Amino acid sequence: MKTKVIKLVALFMFGAFAVFAGNKTEKVKVYGNCDMCKARIEKAAKAVDGVASANWDKKSKMIDLAYDDSKTDVHKVEMAIAKVGHDTEMHRATDEAYNKLHGCCQYERAKTDMKMDGKKDAKMDMKMDHKM
Repeated sequence: MKTKVIKLVALFMFGAFAVFAGNKTEKVKVYGNCDMCKARIEKAAKAVDGVASANWDKKSKMIDLAYDDSKTDVHKVEMAIAKVGHDTEMHRATDEAYNKLHGCCQYERAKTDMKMDGKKDAKMDMKMDHKM
């Protein structure tokens, strides 16, 4: 009986470790203005395989991400968000993607020499003058 209990506990511990081993959380700056931005940003982030949750805060411009780091990384999530028109700290959306955003979603973009592929190790300094 003791061996069965020990095996059961060991199996439970192994299972719990396997479930939580690949989970990671990050906070990332994502530029946007309104509830339409929130929906678009969160949808793009959640579409990345391995992302468990994404919650963007309109006021702080931060997205809380929870993802399986064995399937994805924060740069893949940021690239997906940039692809739908929203700049992040490391990935700038193309002008074409940004210009497709609804008028209320377009924020003031700072001039930057950051490459659109996000490979340059620099942060963008953007002003957020739009009030909702």
